[in-house]
Amino acid sequence: MAQNQLDREKFCCSICLDLLNDPVTVPCGHSYCMKCIKTHWNKEDEERDYSCPQCRKTFTLRPVLGKNTMLADLVEERKKTGLQAAPADHCYTGPEDSICYLCSVDEHKGHDTVSAAAERTERQRELEGSRLNIQQRIQDGEKDVKLLQQEVEAINGSADKAVEYSEKMFTEMIRLMEKRRSDVKQRVRSQQETEVSRARELQEKLEQEITELKKRDAELQKLSHTEDHNQFLHDYPSLSALKGRIMMLDEFVESVRYFQGVTAAVSAVRDKLQDALKEEWTKISQTGTEVDVLLSQLEPEPKTRDEFLKYSHDITLDPNTANTQLLLSDGSRKATYMGPTQSYSGHPYRFTGHPQVLSRESLTGRCYWEVERRGIVYVAVAYKNISRAGSSIKCVFGHNDKSWALYCSNNSYNFRYNDVMTPVSGPQSSRVGVYLDHRAGILSFYSISKTMTLLHSVQTSFTQPLHAGLLIGYSSSAELWRLK
Repeated sequence: MAQNQLDREKFCCSICLDLLNDPVTVPCGHSYCMKCIKTHWNKEDEERDYSCPQCRKTFTLRPVLGKNTMLADLVEERKKTGLQAAPADHCYTGPEDSICYLCSVDEHKGHDTVSAAAERTERQRELEGSRLNIQQRIQDGEKDVKLLQQEVEAINGSADKAVEYSEKMFTEMIRLMEKRRSDVKQRVRSQQETEVSRARELQEKLEQEITELKKRDAELQKLSHTEDHNQFLHDYPSLSALKGRIMMLDEFVESVRYFQGVTAAVSAVRDKLQDALKEEWTKISQTGTEVDVLLSQLEPEPKTRDEFLKYSHDITLDPNTANTQLLLSDGSRKATYMGPTQSYSGHPYRFTGHPQVLSRESLTGRCYWEVERRGIVYVAVAYKNISRAGSSIKCVFGHNDKSWALYCSNNSYNFRYNDVMTPVSGPQSSRVGVYLDHRAGILSFYSISKTMTLLHSVQTSFTQPLHAGLLIGYSSSAELWRLK
């Protein structure tokens, strides 16, 4: 016996895109949050024409709403325990299966059957569509491969330039050090020659003095043995008189200190150079992200709106990503919720289950843009590899680890990342400013009116380029504002 495979999307309100809160069911059978459908019909009070937001069925009189207790109990149970998919071996067939074997042998009467030829014709049309989709993905893949090749060439070219420049700088530093070494050597040798010459000159004079003193000592010794008193007294005064010393060895102490000072100065230069090289090498050895953060810190963060506008980017919406419920206009800057009426061609980048769209441009470095909104809008950024196919809640901005989103309604804000909601307080405004510093990992949202007020800021580490994103709620719209 087949089991229904229930999932979270079946318990979501199509107006607020969240789990049903106080669910009610309108006469056509569709269910909404009581607050959401009342708000929707309050807008239609003037026209006296009430309709279902999903099937567009109109009601002459405003239906009386009563709480769907069974659905409310199911939602509460979903919140507590979650839903489990039915085991595969209990299912016979489903909308995505091929032909049921029991039907083909006419032994299974539980549902309608079709002929193999009719089913082949239908599947053949699907096959052609699948081939077109695959061919488009091949073209996109080949384009991406070409872009990656260009990136590799750019990386190689940049690395070669960095090596060439560093070699040039180190060669220049070595040349400067060689010149300084030669200068120091020349000065030391010159001073050495001067001091040695002076010392040798004084040495010769001192040796002459020693010779003269030895001669005087011999004469005085001879005089000491003279027996003639008159002769002794006559010769002694001339022999006993001595000249002053030619030099003192203390005069050469300063010369020795000079050379000691040179060695100390050179040692100090070596120590400072080692410290400088160690510090700069640590910076060079850092990862690319750390270097980017360092570079980003050299430039102060913007404080005023005029400073933010210096980083404004001209961003447009990518039609290849737009869900079929969205109408793009104003040069692909504005997205409006229109219901499933847009005839977009199939594309692997398109959001198939939720009214979302991404920007054409990827965002790195410092970027700032503003979104003018009406109604319920998610203002988001996301990686390019965010899931897009299907109606899983994991494809919604802010409900996964590949996107960050600010939920904006007419009376509240909240921030969402990886399916975690953070309440946000701040002044209500129809315009939201977004500031991204990709290098520093900063993402900030601002309320823009006469003043600029920070609503929420995130400090993280971005690993890929980002794209601006918009999710448009029922009867809502948003536009990427042109900034001058």
